[in-house]
Amino acid sequence: MAEFGFSISSEEFGPQAMVDIARQAERSGFEFVMVSDHFHPWVSAQGESPFIWSVIGGIAAATERIGLGTAVTCPIIRTHPAIIAHAAATSAAMMPGRFFLGVGTGENLNEHILGDPWPEIDVRLDMLAEAIDVMRTLWEGGYKSYYGQFYTVENARLYTLPDEPPPIVVAAAGQKAAELAAQVGDGVMSTSPSAGVIDAFNSNGNGARPKYIQIKVCYGEDEAKARKLAHELWPTTAMPGQLGQETATPFLFESIAELVTEDMVAEKVVCGPDVERHAENIQQALDAGFDHIAIAQIGPEQEQAMTFYQEKVLPRFQ
Repeated sequence: MAEFGFSISSEEFGPQAMVDIARQAERSGFEFVMVSDHFHPWVSAQGESPFIWSVIGGIAAATERIGLGTAVTCPIIRTHPAIIAHAAATSAAMMPGRFFLGVGTGENLNEHILGDPWPEIDVRLDMLAEAIDVMRTLWEGGYKSYYGQFYTVENARLYTLPDEPPPIVVAAAGQKAAELAAQVGDGVMSTSPSAGVIDAFNSNGNGARPKYIQIKVCYGEDEAKARKLAHELWPTTAMPGQLGQETATPFLFESIAELVTEDMVAEKVVCGPDVERHAENIQQALDAGFDHIAIAQIGPEQEQAMTFYQEKVLPRFQ
């Protein structure tokens, strides 16, 4: 049986708004929320980018039942994996059994800010594998030292640890990342319903592990307004290839966005109030093999989208 969650964009909402959305998601009956972890928004129109670990603390205090995961944190360049291990351990201690750490190889948009080089994807995958090893080593407790190819830890001990370490869910858009998720992850996560990702994940490990997908939508009673809003806030959804990983700043994304039309975004994002189209979106993800579906509503109508999904869309799948 699939589980349904709600994804909250730190690029669109300030910290208190994110806490309020998570609280409403719990009240609405969603089983988990996912929060993005960015230093910059993709484009300036999105307008926000709070420090997500502070927000997670607020959500932990404001909720009682709902699960929470990052979608996703990059523990390889901007932030050393020992620091992410510390933050995740504290978050898991505040939310016993409710927190998972989603990790990925990141985007140049966020990772370039300290002047570090931006390696090619194969190197970043190797860095991510080692970063996961660093974090799990520290979660064992006691003083630990680690001397790897990319990271060094000396005589470090995490004194605040949860009873159980948080699951690590690895983001994957292609086969290599999916294979890494199978080898070192407790689950896999993606943003497109690719059966190839799930096949690669299942063929290299235990297929019973959770498979998360974020489905970006723009619900609204006026489809034309919803399409316009999706194009304004998320032109990046229609940008091809590796632009999302390689482009360094919001103003460069805005320059590229001038080439993205409203129709191009609408091909990627279901906009408006058509229940059948929203349900078809979910069915495609289920057919591809995903079992944890997170709805990511674009724009301010967060509570309205939750109500729409809980009353009209999700009952078809329960």
